[in-house]
Amino acid sequence: NARQLRGRASLDLRTAPPAAAVVLDTKELRIHAVADERGRLLSFTLGAPDPVLGRALTVELPAGVTRVVVEYETSPDGNGLVWLAPEGTAGGEHPFVFSHGHAILTRNWIPTQDSLGLRQTYDARITIQRGLTAVMSAEHLTPAGVPHGAGRRFEFRMTQPIPTYLIALAAGELAFRPLGARTGVFAEPALVERARDEFADLERMLAAAEAMAGPYRWGRADLLVLPPSFPFGGMENPRLTFVSPTLLAGDRSLTTVVAHELAHAWPGNLVTPATWSDFWLNEGFTVYLELRINEALYGAERAAMLEVYGHRELEAQVERLGATHPDTRLHLDLAGRDPAVAVTAIPYVKGAAFLRAVERAVGRARFDPYLRSWFDRHAFQSVTTDAFLRDLREHLLGGDAELERRVDARRWVYEPGVPSDAPRPASAALERVEAAARAFAASTSARSLEAGATSAWTPQEWRHFLDALPPGSSDEQLRALDEAVSRDHPNNSEVLFAWLRLAMRSQYAPALAAAERFLTAQGRGKFVKPLYAAMAESEWGAREARRIYRVARPLYHATVAAAVDAMVG
Repeated sequence: NARQLRGRASLDLRTAPPAAAVVLDTKELRIHAVADERGRLLSFTLGAPDPVLGRALTVELPAGVTRVVVEYETSPDGNGLVWLAPEGTAGGEHPFVFSHGHAILTRNWIPTQDSLGLRQTYDARITIQRGLTAVMSAEHLTPAGVPHGAGRRFEFRMTQPIPTYLIALAAGELAFRPLGARTGVFAEPALVERARDEFADLERMLAAAEAMAGPYRWGRADLLVLPPSFPFGGMENPRLTFVSPTLLAGDRSLTTVVAHELAHAWPGNLVTPATWSDFWLNEGFTVYLELRINEALYGAERAAMLEVYGHRELEAQVERLGATHPDTRLHLDLAGRDPAVAVTAIPYVKGAAFLRAVERAVGRARFDPYLRSWFDRHAFQSVTTDAFLRDLREHLLGGDAELERRVDARRWVYEPGVPSDAPRPASAALERVEAAARAFAASTSARSLEAGATSAWTPQEWRHFLDALPPGSSDEQLRALDEAVSRDHPNNSEVLFAWLRLAMRSQYAPALAAAERFLTAQGRGKFVKPLYAAMAESEWGAREARRIYRVARPLYHATVAAAVDAMVG
């Protein structure tokens, strides 16, 4: 009920003389005391609060001190930990807690130097009530826990240095199912069998990624299916990727999110951007590898569809900002800004498009060995954009002036917009779907949606079809769409979201009950924020959005709730 974590953070320091103090990042933490390795109290001060960065904890260091021990507790309202009452879980009987450190939220639950350019190892001992299980992004030394007072203690160890945003914790009623020699899935007992079936390809994904990027260096590659309020599709915590239950479609059609998070084991986790301005080195490389994993496992057409989706999202982002806006550059200027503003299609999709352009310029036979060597040379390091461009010239382009001109890396990285000669992905399957959408929109009949016409469509094709339809279809057409979605992909969150967004923009009242169920059953920002925005386009929708939001808001992560607050009041 306290919704707080209480404990000690012991930080081993490597200081350079004449360092007389260490500065740690904190936000919404109550600091009780700071001591050295012998238990002697140390003087400390807390700086003025900053709405983004929190408060700097400055600890004075007498000569010879190599460890500081901070006794502290978290705030019940801090954003770094999400506390769920039993009714917010799939099982409905036990509470649940999970952390989220990206981008700079680890300081909300651990006093540490919460900087992207710094890496650290960690050990942890977590004591929770009996009957529950704690898991972390580390080696699980006591998987079943050991008795400790009235509860059970779980111990963890991460010996490889990681950036602090990848320190992750979750605790609740959890079960585990193995998927392969190095892979498995944790989930609430009510979901664990579905999760095992949904993510059965995880070991194959891992092998496909290793074939391109080199050996997997983290030991295990497990998944944790979180309760519905998890605000993202996934989070790439080492050894234990967090994923949303909205991926449990029953047909393995939404596992590209898992491929994306698994790919982060190389860009981001192994080779980390030195600053958030270099964020594209994380996500651009990851999207590129995600597409290649999908191609290896499911074929070139599946990968082409995903690449087209991404490219259209990139075009829309550039159009919203303007082609000359500085935030359309890969290397961003984030001085004085919350690094969360970098999470757009630019670092993800433009970054992947740049790597695709390099691949096409030099050929895969030459690019793949370079990609693997990049991860080998910079393993467990933080790197800058300039360091990558130097490495690219030295180890791939090799001083070939013509090749450097064709790649034109600095234009991609430091200039706004997307180069006019950038590779433009195409998908024959999606072109056929677009033609079907045009015919459906122009027709007064809904007969084209009979089962024979759509039953072979993948969820990706269905979503593309729905996204291509303008609002304002006839009631007959909307009824046909409602029936077809329920018939062809009743459990697919991506298809359901696309349908509900169209229905709400069209003010189709029969879909309101489904929209309410969807918005009160999960809190994934990718779905929640655009669906409320679609409802807010009309007076009718805005009124219903406010009604639903009063019930749903407690389910949502603070970052999602803040965005929806601004939409619906």
